[in-house]
Amino acid sequence: QVQLVESGGGLVQAGGSLRLSCAASGIIFSIYDMGWYRQAPGKQRELVAHITTGRITNYADSVKGRFTISRENAKNTVYLQMNSLKPEDTAVYYCHSSRWTGDTYWGPGTQVTVSS
Repeated sequence: QVQLVESGGGLVQAGGSLRLSCAASGIIFSIYDMGWYRQAPGKQRELVAHITTGRITNYADSVKGRFTISRENAKNTVYLQMNSLKPEDTAVYYCHSSRWTGDTYWGPGTQVTVSS
């Protein structure tokens, strides 16, 4: 059974930092591209950051220079370091895994709330 479990969300003041973690089980983690998405109330889910199996990264323009995605294959874990948080970063953050075969999985999400 595949599971992606996010942790590290919470309430933080604007300008603060949080580090999200996503632990995967039931998959060969190293062969999956990993991503973080977010969904704010009333908005569509959007890609925040993505990291390939070869550790190539890309980011949404809105978080470039503030967020960093990384992966630790030995721990089956992907991270999202979020600095200089803004109220508009408030959302539910989801972990996502994908392969070229079409296999794709989602975590249940973790709430991030940034107060002004």
